[in-house]
Amino acid sequence: MPIPSISRFLSSSIRPKMPKFPIEAPPTLSPSSSAHIYWNHLQNHGSNLEKTLNSIQAKLDTSCVAQVLHNCALNQPLLGLRFFIWAGLQPNYRHSSYMYFKACQLFDISRNPRVVTDVIEAYRTEVSFVSVKMFKVVLNLCREANLVDESLWVLRKMKEFNCLPDTTAYNVVIRLFCGKGNMDAAAELMREMDSINLYPDMITYVAMVKGFGNVGRLEDACALFKVMRGHGCLPNTVVFSALLDGVCRFGSLEMAMEMLREMEDGGGVCSPNVVTYTSVIQSFCEKRRTMEALHILDLMEANGCVANRVTVNTLIKGLCTEGHIEEAHKLIDKVIAGGNVSDGECNSSLVVSLLRMNKLDEAEKVFRKMLANAVRPDGLASSTMIKGLCLEGRVLDAFCLYNEIEKLCFSSSIDLDMYSILLSGLCKESYLVEASKIAKLMVERRIPLLAPYVDNAVQHLKNAGS
Repeated sequence: MPIPSISRFLSSSIRPKMPKFPIEAPPTLSPSSSAHIYWNHLQNHGSNLEKTLNSIQAKLDTSCVAQVLHNCALNQPLLGLRFFIWAGLQPNYRHSSYMYFKACQLFDISRNPRVVTDVIEAYRTEVSFVSVKMFKVVLNLCREANLVDESLWVLRKMKEFNCLPDTTAYNVVIRLFCGKGNMDAAAELMREMDSINLYPDMITYVAMVKGFGNVGRLEDACALFKVMRGHGCLPNTVVFSALLDGVCRFGSLEMAMEMLREMEDGGGVCSPNVVTYTSVIQSFCEKRRTMEALHILDLMEANGCVANRVTVNTLIKGLCTEGHIEEAHKLIDKVIAGGNVSDGECNSSLVVSLLRMNKLDEAEKVFRKMLANAVRPDGLASSTMIKGLCLEGRVLDAFCLYNEIEKLCFSSSIDLDMYSILLSGLCKESYLVEASKIAKLMVERRIPLLAPYVDNAVQHLKNAGS
């Protein structure tokens, strides 16, 4: 690639971009489609919309619902929401999690929660028949949009419509309050359930235990265990893990280990899983007690639980942070021998950890050994390694290392911004032949040159007489 063409490439990278508009144009509906039939009915419906919708025999599926919602989103959100609620009650169709997300996105419910209250008031005004299932659809929308106060308002409105809320309805509201950290309100709702002869289920207890743990109210979280058993709801791995997570964050690591042993001795009823063990290991590493965390890995393996990449990454990062580099190498050899996590994953994690500690030479040694043994580094390790060399002023070494990665066909996962960094560095150091090769690759693969590096690259090329 001739040097002058690099300048043309750079210049084309700084053209102004047209602004993106958040509102999508509604899709064109085929006159014979189910979506068109429902849409046409919505435009011409009389009183009691839900009853007249029941008379339509058109097919109802995810695509149909999505198209109707798109057409309602801009100017008729209330009508679209009523259609969405009605559709969620039909016997041969059920809203997926994606459809709840899509409805919240199209109607912008998070920033426009009034549409939720408006739809309930519309039912009251028209004296429409409203069921518990209809309220549950609305509550699920509140959950998806994270509308805490509105969910409680909807729960209260159920009684006004003579719809008795069940445990599932209460769970939605309780989980939202727990997520917000308002555990007093969540606890009050649990007491309210008891007053109307509703019993919390495992979903309720997990939400409450996790919520208490997240705000550091460990005594309240532990007390729920006794209540659970009284209601015939035996603690399982999920609820134990939720409590253990809180103990790790706000309690002592010794208390966490006691809980872990209690789970291991539970006869398989609530045996710790890989997430449980990793959570405890992470807590030890955060407290700079990674050498002790290695013993938890031994316990984990003795209990028949296989470590995953997250577990190993956590330990490698902790060992490197505390300066136990040799132990990190021993850990990698042990894990690779076990066959649970690959050579590439382990050593990539080690490279990134060393680079974050500014141990460039040690990271480079590990990285080059990987390439020599045809072990594939992940994208983060490759990108971070090359950027590290560039920051040290070793841009030509970075270019040569990239060539080695490219020859082994390991370059596909490298971050796109690495190319801009490398090109800018090569131009700055006047390695124009190498710069032209990178620029040619960027053109061929349609990799954009990022704005922070454009001016530098252009200026250095001009200074070089290109």
